[in-house]
Amino acid sequence: MKLRNIKTIISREYMTRVRKKSFLLITFLGPIFFAAICLLPAVIMTMTSEEGKKVALVDESGIIMPRVQDTELLDFNDYTGRSIDSLKAQMDVLDIDILVSVSALDSATNSVSVDAYAPKPISVDTKMAIADQIDEAVEDYRLTLYKMEDLKQIMKDVESNVIVSTYTIDDKGNEEVSSSEVSMIISLVLAMIIYMFIIMFSGMVMQSVIEEKASRVVEVLVSSVKATELMFGKIIGVACVAITQFFLWVVLTFGIVTVVSSIVGFDSLLGSAAASTEQMTQMTQMTGAMGVENMDMMTSMPPMPQDGEMGAVLTTLKTLNYGQLIFGFLIYFVLGYLLYASFFAAIGSAVENEADTQQLQLPVTIPLMLAFFIAFYAFKAPDSEIVFWGSMIPFTSPIVMLARIPFGVPGWELALSIGLLVLTFVFCGWASAKIYKIGILMFGKKTSFQDLWKWLKQK
Repeated sequence: MKLRNIKTIISREYMTRVRKKSFLLITFLGPIFFAAICLLPAVIMTMTSEEGKKVALVDESGIIMPRVQDTELLDFNDYTGRSIDSLKAQMDVLDIDILVSVSALDSATNSVSVDAYAPKPISVDTKMAIADQIDEAVEDYRLTLYKMEDLKQIMKDVESNVIVSTYTIDDKGNEEVSSSEVSMIISLVLAMIIYMFIIMFSGMVMQSVIEEKASRVVEVLVSSVKATELMFGKIIGVACVAITQFFLWVVLTFGIVTVVSSIVGFDSLLGSAAASTEQMTQMTQMTGAMGVENMDMMTSMPPMPQDGEMGAVLTTLKTLNYGQLIFGFLIYFVLGYLLYASFFAAIGSAVENEADTQQLQLPVTIPLMLAFFIAFYAFKAPDSEIVFWGSMIPFTSPIVMLARIPFGVPGWELALSIGLLVLTFVFCGWASAKIYKIGILMFGKKTSFQDLWKWLKQK
């Protein structure tokens, strides 16, 4: 292969793509989309709050009304003794937002049943606030049945909320505050991004090969350069486009997040995000109580830190080695992309339209999907056997190893993983080039795996 020819093809692929309006549009809209994903939930939380509700309480048990307390959200009013049907008809006249009916006390369970009525569907926050108040009232009543002096205070005194502060220790014995939750989120985000990037840009290579083959442009190109030079030039050219786009996304996203954080306040954004996550957890528990099965992902994810741990989260975010994360992303993206782009280039050369690629793509996409699923659970046990081997096997390592990096990976494992990935790309690139060289000029026949094997064996 001639290096000059490859450089020419790289330049052609790069300049053709970066000048497209679609490239410019995605490059500048992408950071806005990523920043929105990061900031919108927290911004919405800081800008929205539930208005106070006037609650009419009909307490047939006699134990709830004396124990409930008014809050900013709920204003309880005693309507005990009034007819429920009559109150339903007069809610507008009485300026009542919610009508709550508490049943008589069940002597067997020392509990009550509750019905709530409102002209509009009751929000989740309001429903949970009412349930919490009534639960606390029932618990307080049950404590009084034991007739022990200061039992409620004793129960409060024995309650425990232990906060585990975590630290990482480097080789020199220096320790830094760390947060497992932050590492988990970064791990999941990196895994999703690199999976999306490999699929997107490798598919771009395949689509380009198919277009050139279908339009017979490739016949003109291979008359001037070798087919292998064309394939590797196209792959590297698209890689340069991907790196350019990634760099611009990082810079622009960081800029947008920094500006919004400085206006709204980084600490308040993070606190709102934690509150939002806590509400999601409570909603999940509620659906589980109603007989709805929770998603495995929701139940397996650890809870977000409470206010006492917020300092650890902030410290972890500020002390993260972002340079190492970006460098690791670039290394594994480039190598993973080169490996899978060579496969997709070979597939593109073997077909004449995208509809024929489905069967040939399956063996290539299965390892990527497997890697994605392993990486999605890597935060639970980053050093487990399946995660370790997933980060070593070249077909899954670009995604799985990147998901492990936030939790700390020994240098020898990184070196071994990268070395195996490089060697695998060299071999698979050579094999793909043999298929590409023959397939790019084959027309009028639907290619099968048997055909690919024959092309691969040809000298």
